[in-house]
Amino acid sequence: MGKRSRLRKKEHQNNSKPGGRDNRDNAGWGAGYADIIKENKLFEAYYQELGLVPEGEFDQFMAAMREPLPATIRITGYKRYPDELAWHTNMSRKILRKSPLLEKFHQFLVSETESGNISRQEAVSMIPPLLMKIEPHHKILDMCAAPGSKTAQLIEMLHSDMDVPFPEGFVIANDVDNKRCYLLVHQAKRLNSPCIMVVNHDASCIPRLQIDTEDGQKGTLFYDRILCDVPCSGDGTMRKNIDVWKKWTTSNSLHLHGLQIRIAVRGVEQLAVGGRMVYSTCSLNPIEDEAVIATLLEKSEGALELADASVDLPGLKWMPGVTKWKLMTKEGQWYKDWSEVPVNRHTQIRPTMFPPTDTEKLANMKLERCMRILPHHQNTGGFFVAVLVKKAPMPWNRRFPKLRKEQSSSSVPQPEDSPVGTPLPETPLEDGERDGGKEAGEDSPKEPEAGDQAKESNVCGPPPNKKMKRHGFKEDPFVFLTEDDPVFPPIESFYDLSPDFPKINVLTRTHEGKKRHLYMVSKELRNVMLNNSERMKVINTGVKVWSRNSDGEEFGCAFRLAQEGIYTLFPYIRSRMITVSVEDIKILLTQENPYLSKLEEDAHQQAKKMGMGSIVLKYRPDNSNPDGPQCPIELCGWRGKTSIRAFVPRNERFHYLRMLGVEVFRDKQGQGPREEEKEVKEEVKEGETENGNKDVSPKQELRGENRGDEHLKGDEREGGGENLTST
Repeated sequence: MGKRSRLRKKEHQNNSKPGGRDNRDNAGWGAGYADIIKENKLFEAYYQELGLVPEGEFDQFMAAMREPLPATIRITGYKRYPDELAWHTNMSRKILRKSPLLEKFHQFLVSETESGNISRQEAVSMIPPLLMKIEPHHKILDMCAAPGSKTAQLIEMLHSDMDVPFPEGFVIANDVDNKRCYLLVHQAKRLNSPCIMVVNHDASCIPRLQIDTEDGQKGTLFYDRILCDVPCSGDGTMRKNIDVWKKWTTSNSLHLHGLQIRIAVRGVEQLAVGGRMVYSTCSLNPIEDEAVIATLLEKSEGALELADASVDLPGLKWMPGVTKWKLMTKEGQWYKDWSEVPVNRHTQIRPTMFPPTDTEKLANMKLERCMRILPHHQNTGGFFVAVLVKKAPMPWNRRFPKLRKEQSSSSVPQPEDSPVGTPLPETPLEDGERDGGKEAGEDSPKEPEAGDQAKESNVCGPPPNKKMKRHGFKEDPFVFLTEDDPVFPPIESFYDLSPDFPKINVLTRTHEGKKRHLYMVSKELRNVMLNNSERMKVINTGVKVWSRNSDGEEFGCAFRLAQEGIYTLFPYIRSRMITVSVEDIKILLTQENPYLSKLEEDAHQQAKKMGMGSIVLKYRPDNSNPDGPQCPIELCGWRGKTSIRAFVPRNERFHYLRMLGVEVFRDKQGQGPREEEKEVKEEVKEGETENGNKDVSPKQELRGENRGDEHLKGDEREGGGENLTST
């Protein structure tokens, strides 16, 4: 027995003992965390004194905080579904996970989440993207994106028109934590978008990017929309993050306040004039909320304005932002303004943590336009959100720098002009406005931009470029193919690609050797990547559209279609398509390698006329059959010598079967098949038996059909056999 097996066995034995994890969970579906008492006297005293909760509601507020958070789901908005996209249950996540009565429903949620059709996301977390007013042409930056539920929302909004495979806009999703970036990649890849790029930087000094403009010049990239969901103390998440109860202290907010300002300042610097930045936290503390917004507005000197977002979500219950608050230390000492803070606390407590003292300036900020969501008002978590609109360039970008003597006298700086792609030099922030705060060990590239210029003898200008230090896993390179790359002619011929297919948007992940997979990105993301390879650390981008199938060369093309990229590729493919019916899809998704004769007559005749190799299985709604799916379906498949199969990932296979009225239900690992599964299992077995007999040997069938997904493991393999239930 291996070391891992011994450890698993020991853990199972421990969990089976009285008081072990399994027994604790089975004591009740809501059980668990029994040793954590949901009380924090400092928390209660602090928020009771601040008066953020309406009078007479504080007991309700605390009672709601102690209740488990209800599970909520959101249906992917661009995959041809109705408008009622978000659903709120009256059950906690733990009940969904543990209740035997809900086992099928839980499997449905897991399966549909993995296939990208729904997202399990907290209700208040859905609010910031909704307030951004995303349009398909917007360039979007998500500054602190992991784990990625809001990023997924942004991608969905970008693809609001499914008939457009390449929206003009894109989403750049950033996170400072290298490991969390891979959680972000997992979330984003479920949506199969060519318009998403995941990068790894400290948000407080995320590099400013360059792009090629339409007139052939180099310009600075300014974003139309920015989501600034900053790191916070998270006291609004006590309902789901139980540890916050014992760890919460006012010091958390004091430590994070400076970082939150630096990230927000960096965000508005990179926002286009006329653009919107949504600032949000899952904290209720004004030190992390209104204090940061007030600081931004004060520094902006009128360049920023708080938008009234109340009309955008008319059904939402929220409390207006406050204009008065005070600060408490973890010892219980209160301070109403900066003048009361003793000198020995000046390093922990800063002036920006207090409300502005100028009453006229405070009134003009309109802090009441901020929105605070309290848990007891609509059975959610706690949340804060504010919408900022950029009316003019930031004041530090309008000031002209003094130039170093070695700079050309003809190089005259121009003030910032924020539309996307406009060339401009950058000027420094004043002292105290510097957006530093790098994470230890991370050194972002130095550019001639706001806040990044050194002062030497009262003269400022761009310092020499420094090579960016890269941390974490070393990513494979992103290599764009040229239009005359030898990989294209057989692909173009085999699939009869239309002349407008954008070959220059195709990339691979290797400089040398055979190309294993081909990916596609949008034209705009290609522009960003080619101009900033040394400025940014890209973790992932693009959607896989082809995978190498070494045996495919004998059929005319070494690359088979990948299901995740079919919606991107389909508009350009003009051959290798078979139109199938509902019954055909059921056969293809419940049997591994059905004979061609299993298809209905129309699809059978189409398949007989087609040579071996990768194919598209196309379904179109039948007006005479209102019970069938009313949306088009495209599946990747393989036409073998005598049989045909669908190359569809497991969870996506389940999704389409559900659409066709087939209930699919998998046994838990280690349990035998259930009685009701026999019907589909027999169909699968029958299909496999047919392919094993007749005149086709298993080796021949393998060569014709089952290659091309060797890189996948077990249940990740496309079209892998499953225990399905048909009812």
